[in-house]
Amino acid sequence: MLPLIIIAVIAIPLLVVAFRATQRSKEVGEHPVPEDAASRQKTEDEFAAAEAYQEQWREEEKKHPRDTII
Repeated sequence: MLPLIIIAVIAIPLLVVAFRATQRSKEVGEHPVPEDAASRQKTEDEFAAAEAYQEQWREEEKKHPRDTII
């Protein structure tokens, strides 16, 4: 009998609170903040810089290949 009382008093309200917290965080994530032109341009610049670095890295790898396990 005691385990049923513990479940009814503690576990069920805890599950309800956790469910509501999950629903609220999901609602916030479904409505992201709109992106303005400046932040969009910054993101594009960062991607371009990353792609340039990656291409540079590939060229360096071709010049100095590392030992690979076959």
